[in-house]
Amino acid sequence: MFERRGHKRLYIFVGLWACALCLVPDLFGDTIVLKEGQKLTGNILAEKDTQLYVDIGVTVLTVPKEDILEYEYTDELKIEDADVNDLYAEIDRPQLSAGRLYRAANLEKATIEECVDAFSEAVVKVSSPAGMGSGFFLNEEGYLITNYHVIERETKIEVTVFQKAKHGFEKKKFKKVRIEAINPFVDLALLKVEDIGDTKITYAYLGDIDDIKVGEEVFAIGNPLGLERTVTDGVISTRNRAFEGLVYIQTNADINPGNSGGPLFNLAGEVIGVTNMGYIFFGGLGFAIPVDYVKHFIENRDAFVYDKDNPNTGFRYFQPDRRRNKTGPKSLKDKNASGEP
Repeated sequence: MFERRGHKRLYIFVGLWACALCLVPDLFGDTIVLKEGQKLTGNILAEKDTQLYVDIGVTVLTVPKEDILEYEYTDELKIEDADVNDLYAEIDRPQLSAGRLYRAANLEKATIEECVDAFSEAVVKVSSPAGMGSGFFLNEEGYLITNYHVIERETKIEVTVFQKAKHGFEKKKFKKVRIEAINPFVDLALLKVEDIGDTKITYAYLGDIDDIKVGEEVFAIGNPLGLERTVTDGVISTRNRAFEGLVYIQTNADINPGNSGGPLFNLAGEVIGVTNMGYIFFGGLGFAIPVDYVKHFIENRDAFVYDKDNPNTGFRYFQPDRRRNKTGPKSLKDKNASGEP
């Protein structure tokens, strides 16, 4: 009963705003009629199975479909044709203001082709004197995720961004890259490109580990063996394969050296894991760090902050001291001498 009263108060508020916004119909075209009679005019940002996200100018409202009598799009632009980054910019903005570096949004499933078109520019090449791997941007400020082993023992790091151009892609290399945090145990590193300038960054959204299902289609984008912007696809083979005390997502999407640190996407274009292992001579055995480990690492980055004076920053387990007296205990000797069992 309390929840229903809350809905009424919300819709009274919405109704007042709708009346005010009717005075400027050129700004908002989509119309929603609620079952209780209120009429809402705004911009429908996204349509889900059970609710609509509506921009009324001053805020974004979530309206349950069960309370909607009818709604109509008057803008010729289709939701599925809209740019995904622009579509969810308003919905997920509070996460960044709360101190997080990443964004999340419940995106609609699409085809691999559509997802690659929307998010391939978020995937980068991470290079150091020791080798190269992949990574992906978390936000427009230049923060990105890769594997720890991609930059292990290195401080001179270069990030290559691939941006769409009139004829294919053009490369932009950034050499001023700061190591923000590392966790060798989970094999994750947080970097920041400091000389990003006015370059427009495409970033990826992080998904939800609870939504991952065995058998669902996934795809990876990375730079295996130096072959830039390579896309491989497959399914989730197992969502909780255990190795050395950690859980990994297992997939039959090909993962090779150079893919390390790159994203594993679902068909909504959300990152569900960070690829970091694969069997070179056995195809169909790839592994990724689950996205919940990634979120925990980012949100607790101050605990894993990088120390520039110690390139091997991290932790290691110390072995216990060995026994100094290698002879057996006296009580054990007495028992052996007396023949006691």
